[in-house]
Amino acid sequence: MNHSLRIGLKWWATWQRQASNRRVLAALFTVGGCSLLGKVSAFAKDAVVAYQFGRGDELDAFLIALVIPQFTITLLGGSLNAALIPTYIQVREQEGPEAAQRVFSTVTLLTSGFLVLTCLILMLSAPWLMPLLAGGYATEKLSLAKALYAVLLSTILFSGIGTTWGAVLNAGNRFALAAAVPLVTSLTTMLAVLWLARSWSVYALALAAVTGAFIEAALLGWQLKRLGISLLPRWYGVTPATREVLGQYWPMVAAAFLMGSTHLISQGMAAMLDPGSVSALGYGNKVTAVLLGIGATAVGTAFLPHFSRMVALNDWNGIRDTLFSYTGLLLAVTVPVTAFLMYMSEPVIALLFQRGAFTESDTKIVGEVQIMYLLQVPPCIAGMLAVRLIAAMKSTHIMLWGNTLNILMCVVLTYFLMRQFGVVGIALATSAMYMVSFCFLWIVSVRCLATKTAVRQRK
Repeated sequence: MNHSLRIGLKWWATWQRQASNRRVLAALFTVGGCSLLGKVSAFAKDAVVAYQFGRGDELDAFLIALVIPQFTITLLGGSLNAALIPTYIQVREQEGPEAAQRVFSTVTLLTSGFLVLTCLILMLSAPWLMPLLAGGYATEKLSLAKALYAVLLSTILFSGIGTTWGAVLNAGNRFALAAAVPLVTSLTTMLAVLWLARSWSVYALALAAVTGAFIEAALLGWQLKRLGISLLPRWYGVTPATREVLGQYWPMVAAAFLMGSTHLISQGMAAMLDPGSVSALGYGNKVTAVLLGIGATAVGTAFLPHFSRMVALNDWNGIRDTLFSYTGLLLAVTVPVTAFLMYMSEPVIALLFQRGAFTESDTKIVGEVQIMYLLQVPPCIAGMLAVRLIAAMKSTHIMLWGNTLNILMCVVLTYFLMRQFGVVGIALATSAMYMVSFCFLWIVSVRCLATKTAVRQRK
């Protein structure tokens, strides 16, 4: 006990002496607070949607139609953030804001064209892609999913551009707006369901998603303009900085593709089970998504610029102290919260969703799914530190190997656990995969830091 107390007091004293750690904590609270507001609004949105659609075929069709657009946004936009921010900060610090603007303009031009091309390819591939993803759907339900999919594809362009603009804001320590803009889509969805659902049915959800993505991107662009950053895509040639961004981007895309495919696998296998299984996964993941949206998003957003600056300064001892200290802190906070929510799972689901078309039997199955999903919260949030450190060190090959392991585990675990426990087994397989992934990433990060420290000492 005394030994633990001395360690805690030593960590606190070290943290107080480090202004950079205070900035990180401020960023964590800023992003976490804004994300909390976004997730509260998302819960209100989900409650409205649950009241209107329950776990019916219309919502099942919408959720399947949304899988590919969401996956693509995460794949392309999230990967670009991890590839762009370390290089953007390095260029800005070493060569000035004008050089950083040239990198940003060139990368924006390339990614915008790639997003448009991706939307066209996904549209043309819909006749075979959607039946593959929703293999267990009846003909009418599949036709509805295809129609919704065509509408939702435009969110890829708007969200992809908005994600890039938000990354540049984060690189400049402007975290609040980028974390708060998801409020827009939640509010848009609630208004669409309340005003249009009776006449437009589930198409009101698709319209809200597209409108929300557009407004979010517009707000982020407006903030960049206020800061004097040009949004106009321009070609400045393939400079060493641009080449470095692209060199990191494609391995990150491949790694994100493998990781995102685990969600596709889960959704696709759930579509083979009883009707309503896809919706059960969606509702059962809501609380977990809130915790990850607040915790993992805040950690990832705040620590990527922080680690990037420390890597640029070769402060490997400082990075190691930060990794160990904050990993322990995050686990100490998330494990008790997760345990309490698992214990209260069914009452929480009943409070949030049990009304209208969402019945008591729905609450039982969704509560069980939620318990299994909640197991992933501590490893996901703490593991985000290792993920951002690897990105800051530009060691993207590690993410590629790690996510290859993840998808193999996902396929095997989901197949066997689904056969044993149905849709609940799918959620359990996901959490088990994240636990193994956390161990892998943390061990590899520590070994990389030890190697970097040894090399610096020899110099």
